[in-house]
Amino acid sequence: MPTSYNEYYNGKTGLTVGVNEVLFSEQTEYQKVEVFSTDTWGNLMTIDGMVMLSEKDEFVYHEMLVHVGLFSHPEPERVLIIGGGDGGTAREVMRHDSVRQVDMVEIDEAVVRASKEFLPEVGDWNNPKLNVLFEDGIQFVKDVKRSYDVIIIDGSDPVGPAEGLFEHGFIRSCHEALATDGVLVAQTESPWIESYHPSMEKIFTALSTIYSRSRMYLAYIPLYPAGMWSFSFASKGVDPLEESTIRRVEKGMDRFGDELKYYNKDVHIGSFALPNFVQEII
Repeated sequence: MPTSYNEYYNGKTGLTVGVNEVLFSEQTEYQKVEVFSTDTWGNLMTIDGMVMLSEKDEFVYHEMLVHVGLFSHPEPERVLIIGGGDGGTAREVMRHDSVRQVDMVEIDEAVVRASKEFLPEVGDWNNPKLNVLFEDGIQFVKDVKRSYDVIIIDGSDPVGPAEGLFEHGFIRSCHEALATDGVLVAQTESPWIESYHPSMEKIFTALSTIYSRSRMYLAYIPLYPAGMWSFSFASKGVDPLEESTIRRVEKGMDRFGDELKYYNKDVHIGSFALPNFVQEII
């Protein structure tokens, strides 16, 4: 049994986490899904050797991926999640009272199965608002006939089945699947890792070309490569920093802010302040 999990993102530079036990390991037709018991971060899920989440820091990623977009929309009722098999994104979406239906399209059922068994506190799987579909998210968006208020792209790094999530055609399909005042949010990799820069530039160029508004924002996630992580926001009109959005954030924090560990009004606003080197990438 391995005594540590190692993820190298640049030569011999990377992340090491102490491992107590391998809880789950399965090579599916799409990818290798593993869950480790660690000495510091609780249970840790990886896909193809890359960290997806740990029990102790998952709240940063999921809160920032969801609430920036959900509060920016004036009344989100129908939400589509592409990926998100650990359940954390859906959990945060369903905190919003206006949401009536969440369709989560995950290509690999093993991710959901492993999450339910070994990361049970992450998902809200019994919530009647949640509809889980085991399908190819890229094809689902191309074929869908109904419209969504918010689409959240919660995929892994742009390799394997997630590679197409960064392509112009998929971003265009998402635009067509959004309602008139629709919002799109996506995770878009670490600005510190040069090998990610082409994908970051590609997706942000597509967003700025196709959507009325587009912005990048940042959060800080300890187990993700180099700690700084980017997200992209795009919409058919609403701005995440306009006064009406901030008022909705304030009301939302009155309702469930005490349940959150990272996101708040100040973080919402400050996350859009980009360092110069990040601005240069996009």
